[in-house]
Amino acid sequence: MQTRRRFLLTGTAAAAAAFALGGRLRALAAGSGPQAPSQERFEIVHSEDEWRRLLNPVQFDVLRREGTERPYTSPLNDEHRAGTFGCAGCKLALFSSRTKFDSHTGWPSFWAPLDHAVATRIDGSFGVERTEVHCRRCGGHLGHVFDDGPKPTGLRYCMNGVAMNFTPGAA
Repeated sequence: MQTRRRFLLTGTAAAAAAFALGGRLRALAAGSGPQAPSQERFEIVHSEDEWRRLLNPVQFDVLRREGTERPYTSPLNDEHRAGTFGCAGCKLALFSSRTKFDSHTGWPSFWAPLDHAVATRIDGSFGVERTEVHCRRCGGHLGHVFDDGPKPTGLRYCMNGVAMNFTPGAA
C-alpha cells in the first residue's frame, strides 16, 4: 500500500510539473515570455545614474525597473479633486481626473488616458500575458491596462500612484 501511494504521489507530482513546464514552453514559443529590451525610442532619455538622481528609490523601482507599489499605499487613491495626473519621470500629462474611478484594487485607476500620453506593450512576466502601460515620452512604467473597467471604454488603467504626480486645476 505504501509503495502504491508513493507511486501515485510521485506520478501526480511529475505530471503536474510536466504540465506546468509544457505550458511555460508553449507560452515562450508563442512569444508571451520575458520580453526583449524595448526597441522604442523616447523623447526623454537619461542614463541609469541620471534617473536615480531624478527619482526617489521607489519611483526608480517602478518607473525604470517595472516594479509595483504595494496596494492601498498611494495617496493618489484618495485624490478626488479636478486636475491632471502626470508622469513622475518627465511630467507629461497622462490622465484627467474626469476618467478616474475607484476600482477597489488598491491602485489609482482610470478608464482612459489623455490623447498621445501613453503607449503599451505585451508583458509576459510571471507567466501571464498582460498589457503594460508606459509613458510615451520617457518610457517610464506606469502599470497595466485590463478589460474589466467601466463604460464608456470598458478599460481599467491600473496605475502605480508613485509613478505619477497630481496637478490640481481644470482637468
